[in-house]
Amino acid sequence: MCGIIGYIGEGQAAEVILSGLRKLEYRGYDSAGVAIVNNGKIERRRSEGKLINLAKLLDAQPVAGCAGIGHTRWATHGRPTEFNAHPHIDCTGAISVVHNGIIENYLKLKDELIAGGHEFRSQTDTEVLAHLIEAEMKKNGGDVGAALRRALRRVEGAYAIGVIHKDHPDVIYAGRKSSPLIIGLGEGENFIASDVPAILPYTRRIIYLEEEEIAVLTRDSVKITDLDGNPLTKPVEVIEWNPVLAEKGGFPHFMLKEIHEQPQVIRNTIGGRTDEENAKIYLEELGLSIEEVKALSTVYIVACGTAYYAGAVGKYMLEKLAGVHVDVDFASEFRYRDPMVNENTLVIVISQSGETADTLAALRMAKERGAKVIGIVNVKGSSISREVDGVLYIHAGPEIGVASTKAYVAMLIALLLLSIQFGRMRGLVTAPDARRLIHLLKTLPQKIEDTLADTTSIKDIADRYSDRRDFLYLGRGINFPTAMEGALKLKEISYIHAEAYAAGEMKHGPIALIDRRMPVVSIATQSHVYDKMLSNIQEVIAREGIVIALATQGDAEILKFTKDVIFVPDTEELLSPIINVVPLQLLAYHVAVNRGSDVDQPRNLAKSVTVE
Repeated sequence: MCGIIGYIGEGQAAEVILSGLRKLEYRGYDSAGVAIVNNGKIERRRSEGKLINLAKLLDAQPVAGCAGIGHTRWATHGRPTEFNAHPHIDCTGAISVVHNGIIENYLKLKDELIAGGHEFRSQTDTEVLAHLIEAEMKKNGGDVGAALRRALRRVEGAYAIGVIHKDHPDVIYAGRKSSPLIIGLGEGENFIASDVPAILPYTRRIIYLEEEEIAVLTRDSVKITDLDGNPLTKPVEVIEWNPVLAEKGGFPHFMLKEIHEQPQVIRNTIGGRTDEENAKIYLEELGLSIEEVKALSTVYIVACGTAYYAGAVGKYMLEKLAGVHVDVDFASEFRYRDPMVNENTLVIVISQSGETADTLAALRMAKERGAKVIGIVNVKGSSISREVDGVLYIHAGPEIGVASTKAYVAMLIALLLLSIQFGRMRGLVTAPDARRLIHLLKTLPQKIEDTLADTTSIKDIADRYSDRRDFLYLGRGINFPTAMEGALKLKEISYIHAEAYAAGEMKHGPIALIDRRMPVVSIATQSHVYDKMLSNIQEVIAREGIVIALATQGDAEILKFTKDVIFVPDTEELLSPIINVVPLQLLAYHVAVNRGSDVDQPRNLAKSVTVE
């Protein structure tokens, strides 16, 4: 959840670290801090709240030095206060640590360290690491790297860690287990970071640390070992992302920019994967043969949050086109029950970051049980992308807004491509059907551009109802997950209570909530259940509820029921969630702006949930 960065080179570390933290603030913004080696001591600056507070502190109290570490926090252990902010320092003031993850056995280690005379200053699990390294150095000698390896062998849980020592101003130490950490290679300077955007202004040459690997960085070298100290040779990858993609580009918020990027993201996700003339989809990176696809008895789609709702849409797509039974599971539930997984089961894990802790654990469990696992992910080189049997990259580029938008749409495109491909392999999608679907798929960017061209009706509706405390979202069929995703967006960024229901379930309980103050967002685009949806809308009207309808352009019938209508271009029902979600994203956005919410960094949330 937290973001860490480290720098060693010839420049001023504070400047580089603060720049990197700005790119990582989406990972947590409860507090932030830096620690820098300066004249034989560690100087630390920490502040509660968002990064701007740390920037002001560094302006008032600058710190010099060419090696340091920084952190932006999403609180797990201990309140989001200055004394709980990273970096943490040991008793002697010699060692400073930043950490992303959770140390599960920290209480046991802390009790042991306190019994040995250590004094703790924070409520965090992370501070244990600094004291543990100090204890190992005192017991077994002064080599920091060896002490770090011994300390981490005693740790249970997840960590990405950066360490500096006052007596070694020319070295940064790092390690990871179950939390992401990369190394950036520069000229006369090197970096560690939780995510690529933090170091893109300085280098595109990246090394991905794997499980239980340790790195020792100087300005001119990087040495990597396992926890036993055995040297490892790692490949260097060149990142293709343009740093401009991580900037706002004139939009007031990253979220709005990313909503408007969706037409191009769809084009990127489709890429060269389709051949309309020959009715083919090219997904060789999945590594699945026709025989394996035909033999499938069950497909599990496993994900969290927005990715889960994408998976729920994918269930409809796969069952309709590929004729295979599909279960959709929250990763946090899948991993703790006893799912019926075997060698004829395919597990599809979906994650924007590729680092989601529960999804990664579910992936590993599925592989242990003999299932084939493929991943739909955005970040190349992420943990999930490296551990799956096959991967389908969505090519959405960096997504900075905490509330996912463009990655969700790209996930839907990927799932549709996968469904068409499986349908062809299993003999259920004919060549003419595949051509038609591929053609329709290619029309989606223009239709979303048309939707984005005039958002007046969405803004007007947001202006009318931004003061409400509760919203209800209704959908049927393949657009029931769209309703769930729309409600999630409103909750995430406006802090309004919103619930989504399958419209046919409304009379089984939720109808009791409806009154003249309750807006009910009803997805009523053209579909085989359109008439059923109109009946549900009439049930809302009969209880004096406020109907906000999402409808297909040219639908005059819907205007008989409500004037609060958002029209979208017509498309085939199977593809409609890809268009329909865009106005719901914008509705949530404008409501949040009207309420003065922090759209890009909503409270209590972080972009990548890398801890349980």
